[in-house]
Amino acid sequence: MMERDLFLRKYRIEQEDFDAAGVSWEELTAIADHYATIEGKLREIGKDFVDKYLYDIEKAGIHSYRYRTKAQGHLLEKIIRKKKEQPEKFAQLGVDNYWKYVTDLIGIRVFFLYREDWRHFHEYITSAFENAPEQYVKDRERDFDNDETHCYIAERPKVYRRNGDSRIYDENVIEIKSGGIYRSLHYIIKYRGYYVEIQARTLFEEGWSEVDHDIVYPYHKDDVMLRDFSRLLNRLSGMADEMSSYFRRMKVEKEFEEVLLGEYKEDKEAKLLASMRELLGKEER
Repeated sequence: MMERDLFLRKYRIEQEDFDAAGVSWEELTAIADHYATIEGKLREIGKDFVDKYLYDIEKAGIHSYRYRTKAQGHLLEKIIRKKKEQPEKFAQLGVDNYWKYVTDLIGIRVFFLYREDWRHFHEYITSAFENAPEQYVKDRERDFDNDETHCYIAERPKVYRRNGDSRIYDENVIEIKSGGIYRSLHYIIKYRGYYVEIQARTLFEEGWSEVDHDIVYPYHKDDVMLRDFSRLLNRLSGMADEMSSYFRRMKVEKEFEEVLLGEYKEDKEAKLLASMRELLGKEER
């Protein structure tokens, strides 16, 4: 574990923000030490999840996937940030229960080729796991189910979409959050004693997200120029998704036309052949 001041500089955490989080460096060090003892288990759980539910990409209705466990430094940075931003919600977070509060220790990304493919995956994942509103977690400590064999969807599935995006989501089956530039579907699943976060997006959306996270988020969010360039790239990725949908629609329509024309051609040829046979029959008589 690195020294405190070096950690704060690396993750661009101001001293006043660290103080506002109300968590000691000793407790963070203890969390890091404990996390080091379970990270291997979490990686194995993630692998087991993708092998069981995502390996057959056609069945899942996705293009591809990847998974990871949360990096130790990013875990501590997130704890500091969450304790500062939402002190009441994360007040009880500590070394004995941090895995009940941090829902992305195991993170899985699934990718679609077309934005409309979300429906297939949503129906697949919500049929593979219980999706009962009464089981959604509200209090991280009180509502945590200690039964490792009970696997279920722990929060209502949600989608973040950008204003102006095509209205392809159904608010009756998924919570819709609008207003930002972030695009992604989110599922939190309780699996083998821990939470697994699934983020689902198109390949174009993933391209923008990776660039944004590498350059802007979360350490350069106040840089106006970088933020503006990221928004521009975000709009371009949205346009690329729209164009992809148009391409697929055109392909389907052309294939439908070809089927109709083929049937018409076959019918016409059959009628012509029947007429020729009738004519030949008359001549033989």
